[in-house]
Amino acid sequence: MDYTLPTKTIDETKADLVKRFTHFANPKDRYKYLIDMGKQLQMLDEDFQTEENRIHGCQSQVWIHIEEKDGHLFMQAKSDAAIVSGLIALLLRIYHGRTPQEVATTPLEFLGEIGLLQQLSPNRSTGLYHMIKRIQAEGQRRFV
Repeated sequence: MDYTLPTKTIDETKADLVKRFTHFANPKDRYKYLIDMGKQLQMLDEDFQTEENRIHGCQSQVWIHIEEKDGHLFMQAKSDAAIVSGLIALLLRIYHGRTPQEVATTPLEFLGEIGLLQQLSPNRSTGLYHMIKRIQAEGQRRFV
């Protein structure tokens, strides 16, 4: 597990992602960039690919493992689909290394601004919703 804290605030990270994705005029280029992000995901140990860590509601197989260390949440994830891996990588850029409060309360309006949501199939949109819900629920549970 990578326990490195983010160097940018959440707002700076979101603004950076919007800038990167809106740079591409062609939606296919956005998908290519998203897939490349997914290829950079840290490997998730098979020990964490459990039913407890599996995200239900996704068409693909998705696992997210979350650990708390020194008041911050650290995440690893894996999917068997390239685009879904990219969506996970996108979410981890926002949430990895943040406090439970930040994880529980960060609005994700930037997802609409980057131009991907409009391109996702209904099944992928539902899967993305379930990934976000799971991560934020973990933040909420630990924020109490």
